[in-house]
Amino acid sequence: MRFEITPPESRKSSVGSTQLVREWRELIGPIPGAESITFRAEIGRSSSPIQVELKASSLSALKEITDKIKLRLATYPTVFDIEDSLSDGKEELQIELTEQGKALGLTRVSLAREVRSAFFGSQVQRIQRGRDDVRVMVRLPLSERRTTADLENILIKTPNGGSVPLAHVARLIPGKSPSTISRIDRYRTANVSADVEKENTNMTVLQADLKAYLDELIVQYPGVSHSLEGEAKEQRESFGSLAWALLFVFFIIYALLAIPFKSYLQPVIVMSVIPFGMIGAVVGHWIMGMELTIMSLLGMLALIGVVVNDSLVLVDFINKKRAEGRELMEAVLTAGASRFRPVMLTSLTTFIGLMPLLFEQSTQAQFLIPMAVSLGFGILFATFITLILVPVNYLIVERLKELAGMKPTTYALEN
Repeated sequence: MRFEITPPESRKSSVGSTQLVREWRELIGPIPGAESITFRAEIGRSSSPIQVELKASSLSALKEITDKIKLRLATYPTVFDIEDSLSDGKEELQIELTEQGKALGLTRVSLAREVRSAFFGSQVQRIQRGRDDVRVMVRLPLSERRTTADLENILIKTPNGGSVPLAHVARLIPGKSPSTISRIDRYRTANVSADVEKENTNMTVLQADLKAYLDELIVQYPGVSHSLEGEAKEQRESFGSLAWALLFVFFIIYALLAIPFKSYLQPVIVMSVIPFGMIGAVVGHWIMGMELTIMSLLGMLALIGVVVNDSLVLVDFINKKRAEGRELMEAVLTAGASRFRPVMLTSLTTFIGLMPLLFEQSTQAQFLIPMAVSLGFGILFATFITLILVPVNYLIVERLKELAGMKPTTYALEN
C-alpha cells in the first residue's frame, strides 16, 4: 500500500509524512499471519537504522539470540517494526533412519536419494527441440505420490539388491524447517532489523547501549559473533573515507599556502580558523533544529577550503605592511580595520547566496540543506572569529620566534 501527500511547499497543514505514517501504524496494529510488515516515510533510505548481523554454526542458537534481541529492542520506546530474517519455516516430514534400516546397510544419504527419485524424479534423457532443452524425468505416477501413506509404502532398494517399504526402515517425523538459510563465510547468519523515530532518539546513545547489551549476551553463546550493520556500517565506512579526505584536504591547503608565503608557520595561522568554522556549522544545525548527517560532514569538508579565504586576506595584508617597513604591532592592528569590509562582504554574500536553499521546502532539496547549513553558518561564525584570532595568532607566532632566537622573517615588496 502506498499513499502520496501534497508536497511540503504547497501543503497548508503542518502534518508531515512521519506523523501520518505513525498514526497509520497505530491504526493498523499487528496483522496475524504476516511474516513482515513495515511502514516507511523517508527519502533516499538505503538500509535499516538498526540492523544486527549474527553468525553461528547452530541454527537453534541463532533463533534463541534473535528472540532475545527483539525483546531488548522492544524496550526502547522509539523503536518499531522489529523483525528478523529467520522465517517461521515450512511444515515438512523429516525422515529418520531406524535401527532396522541401519542393519540393512542403508544410510540417510541413500534413503533421501531414493525418496527424491520417487517423488521428484531422476533425469534420464535430455532432448533438444529447437531452442528448448527438454529434460525427461522418471518418477512415480501422480496417483502414487499424493498422500503420506504413499510415501510410507514406496519401495527402498537395499545394498544387497532387495526392496523394502520405507515404513520398515524409517520413521516420518512432522516438523518445521527454514525455507532459506543465509551463510557468510560458511557460517549461518541472521539479521535483526528495526526502524527508529530519529527525531526523538539519540542514535549514538541507542547504538552504544545496544552494543553493550550484545557484547554481554554473546558471551553466553560461544561460537556466535555479531556486528552492527545497516546505517551503523554505512556510518563507519563514511567516517573512514572522510578521515582520509580530511587529511588530504589539509595537506593540499597547507602546501598551497606554504609555497607563496615561503613559510612553514604562516599556513598554520591561516588554517587556525578552520576548527571555529566547524563549530559554527554545528551551531547552525542546532539553530535550524536539524541533525548532523553525512551531507553535513561533506559540507564541513567543503567549508575548510572556504573559511581560509578571509584569514588568507589578513595574513597577506600584514605581510605587505611589514614589507613596507611598518612595525609588527602597527601592521597587525591596521589589518583588521583595513580588511574588515572585504572580509565581511565576502562572507555575507556567501551566506545570503545560500539562504534560498536553507529555507527551501521542496522535497528534492531536503537532502542538500544540511550541506548548505554547514557552509553558511560555518562561514558566518568563522568570519567574526577570523578578525580577532588571526591577528592574535600572528603576534603569538612572531613572539615565539623571537623567544626561540630565530631570525625574523623579512618581507620585500614585489615590483
